[in-house]
Amino acid sequence: MVIYMVLPADSYIVVNKTIITDIDKQILIDLYQPIIGNKAVSLYLTLFNDLEKSSFVSGEFTHHHLLSVMQMSLKDIVMAREKLEGIGLLKTYFKKGSVSNYVYLIYGTLSANEFFNHPILNMVLYNNVGKIEYNKLVSRYKLPRVVLKDYEDISLRFDEVYTSVPVNSFFNNDEIVSRKKGEIVFKDVVDFDLLISGLDSKIISERAFSKDVRNLINNLSFLYNIDISTMQGLIRTCINEKGLIDRELLRKGARNFYQFENSGNLPTIVHYSQPEYLKTPSGDNTKRGKMIYTFENTNPYQFLKSKYKNGKVITRDLQIVENLLLDLKLSPGVVNVLLDYVLRVNNKKLNKTYIETIASHWKRLGIETVPEAMNACIKEHKKSSRKGTVKKSNKSEVVPEWFDQKIDVKKSDEDQEIANLISNYK
Repeated sequence: MVIYMVLPADSYIVVNKTIITDIDKQILIDLYQPIIGNKAVSLYLTLFNDLEKSSFVSGEFTHHHLLSVMQMSLKDIVMAREKLEGIGLLKTYFKKGSVSNYVYLIYGTLSANEFFNHPILNMVLYNNVGKIEYNKLVSRYKLPRVVLKDYEDISLRFDEVYTSVPVNSFFNNDEIVSRKKGEIVFKDVVDFDLLISGLDSKIISERAFSKDVRNLINNLSFLYNIDISTMQGLIRTCINEKGLIDRELLRKGARNFYQFENSGNLPTIVHYSQPEYLKTPSGDNTKRGKMIYTFENTNPYQFLKSKYKNGKVITRDLQIVENLLLDLKLSPGVVNVLLDYVLRVNNKKLNKTYIETIASHWKRLGIETVPEAMNACIKEHKKSSRKGTVKKSNKSEVVPEWFDQKIDVKKSDEDQEIANLISNYK
């Protein structure tokens, strides 16, 4: 993935792809803000404000303008932009030049009904605000019930009010603005051919896997980290008498499965891999540079999985990763570096106390990028070696291959290979 570094002098224009009402702004603050944060909401409203009244395309601005009016750092602005992009409220287009140009396309929010029925947004909102506040929000957007049983519908039809008249030409209205809502887009995480092949065709109909059902299965698999075999089991319990999948039952089943596996906790969302604004500019083809790329572009769960011979991660280790991401809020790339370091120096074991001690220290230091984390590991290792706290095995100590330090001990074949790699970084 190419990394585009935003500079204050870079220009931008805003294109409005929707009609935004006061209700939309209320939904943005009530429902979206608990997920994306106040800085992302502020950026959205600021970009919208850059549009002149009744205009759908803004004038040209520089990012100096955003820095000035928002009183935020460029890093915070880019982070806020990414959150808006991820949740479907913004699309960004880029053209490189001596002064680069950006086009920001603004999209509308989902309706309250669409939001509360969305399998990911609804659940994350619930988890972020809690049961009491969630129920208040549901009540706020619930339509009042009006009993019309004793009333008669006397509304006239269109053809009873209007008549047709001949026209000499048809008009092209493609350029008229329409309300385009935000859409969350992510790659498929489910191999549906494999999923369906493991289900009995006599019990479940081919029609069961409509586009909406496939989207739901993909969303639930993403949100609850459900593998193919588990999802097949959940689907089998949700087939109705017509051979179709009861979507509400599937939602409940996926949620109950996750809570059972995670001590009653519900999921939230974090960056899948290192956020773009924290990534290192590409172009470093050294082994260290390639390691940085791997750390920055790998999901921590996948990274941890790659460290297991059978590819199956034990629940205790997953919980450690979740704590690093959700509670301590370390960036995914930093988590990967920490996992790599601890597994190598601790005989391929994740000691919860040890890893969280280091993680808490890094959090206080404000470590956010992969190079910062790698440098911190080297300092940590030197400190631990002096104190004699690094565990020794029968073999010579194994350290990450990206360490730029001299090893003076007798080396096994594995250690010699690592030492050779280390020498390349000097």
